Amino acid sequence: PGGVTLTMVKNTLRLFQTICRILLHGEEGKSKDGTSIRRVDFAAWKIMKQNNRLINISGKKLGNVPGVEVGDEYHYRVELCLIGMHHQTRGCIDFMDRGDKILATSIVASGGYDDKMDGSNILIYTGQGGELGRGKKATDQLLKRGNLALKNSMEEGTPVRVIRGFKETKGQNWSEARMNMVAALVYDGLYFVKDFWKEQGCYNTNVFKFKLERKEGQPEIGMKKLKKSYKASARVGICVYDISEGAEKMRIAAVNTIDNERPQFQYKARMEYPQRYNPTPAQGCAFINGCSRQIPFNHNGALVETKPLIYECGRSCNCPPTSCYNRVSQHGIKLPLEIFKTKNRGWGVRCLSSIQSGTFICEYTWELLQDMEAEERTGADEYLFDIGNNNDDHGLLWELSNILTGLRSSSVCATVENGGFTIDAAKCGNVGRFINHSCSPNPYAQNVLYDHHDKRMPHIMFFAVANIPPLQELTYNYHYKVDQVFDCDGNIKKKNCYCGSSECTGRMY
Repeated sequence: PGGVTLTMVKNTLRLFQTICRILLHGEEGKSKDGTSIRRVDFAAWKIMKQNNRLINISGKKLGNVPGVEVGDEYHYRVELCLIGMHHQTRGCIDFMDRGDKILATSIVASGGYDDKMDGSNILIYTGQGGELGRGKKATDQLLKRGNLALKNSMEEGTPVRVIRGFKETKGQNWSEARMNMVAALVYDGLYFVKDFWKEQGCYNTNVFKFKLERKEGQPEIGMKKLKKSYKASARVGICVYDISEGAEKMRIAAVNTIDNERPQFQYKARMEYPQRYNPTPAQGCAFINGCSRQIPFNHNGALVETKPLIYECGRSCNCPPTSCYNRVSQHGIKLPLEIFKTKNRGWGVRCLSSIQSGTFICEYTWELLQDMEAEERTGADEYLFDIGNNNDDHGLLWELSNILTGLRSSSVCATVENGGFTIDAAKCGNVGRFINHSCSPNPYAQNVLYDHHDKRMPHIMFFAVANIPPLQELTYNYHYKVDQVFDCDGNIKKKNCYCGSSECTGRMY
């Protein structure tokens, strides 16, 4: 367990989430009179277990779990089991033996037992057992199993991992958010049990109440920050209410609580193709009543799995634009994104809601250049995006090919042709130009074609690698190689990395 890293945990979860989407994709393609949809999370968990892809499972432990960080977000309970966070798929209190006692290792506080979660560092947690069931009456809770483990943890002073369940809000303000809510599980860090007592519960039976206090010095999770911002009459630090000036369907604010700088650039929501580059026109599909071929997206718009190149339907297709599931990234940004001033890396990008794995985030736009032209613009290397050099998922693709033989969502796919093109967003571009580098990125770049079929110059679309909590910075791996970046005189350029990841290499190039 000591050798488990952040990357190992992320890759395990990403593999699981991809398998879930592939299984769901297969179920969506079945006729309505076919077999009913399964619990894809349990089916994916079984596949992972059969292929020995579970980690941190050599034994239960107290305290933090290797490779897991405070604020990490999950959408399935079995994800907690996959990485050793919580070993029970249904029970809300997990515990372990230590000597002649049992001690609590983790709890899931989802409000199911009238838990009081007010966003502070105090949690009043209701014990387990005694609840109503099919053909069962409510009874008094007993001081055994999980309840006894929490009491023993109080006496021993041992920490308990707390995973909070949230009905997460979606939208740019509270009135919008209340209309669209989704469930999420968030690791809130370590807590200590400070007190416990009995009181009368909802059904005139005795229940145990446990007072847990959050350990000091841990980062505040994004969900709590978001709730605070919703309660405030006005958000602090907004210097531009919409950097796109109406070019995007969603308003994109600029927030600066560091200094008085405002973003200086011209917003361009779409790619700019010089007239001398004539992309090959797209060949449209012939499905008048909606696409019946295999498409790369689930019905909820999530990309099933990363590929070297994917095709979306476009203007040349006969399928209805409003109901075709194969038109996702071309419809633009649908997330409440904003840019914000960081302490040491300029402007960054974050989202006001959580982003589920596989979700489209934004495109990287603006001017298309040939590589020779791009090399002459060496003053702003961080805004140059080399087309075709962005697929870093060979390991995941290899694992999927071994694990999911016979279950793959689609056949062999096309690849990008090396045409020597680069996108330059130094002076103009969209919100994608503000996505910073990280050694542990959370979006990845996917090559997409829809308005033309020239494989030399696909659109660069960012999709979520994993579940991304609200207000967590969106970062992409720039794929620079150390000592392989040169200035106009041929001298090696060096730049430190300040991504802050626990696996940061210290150098960007």
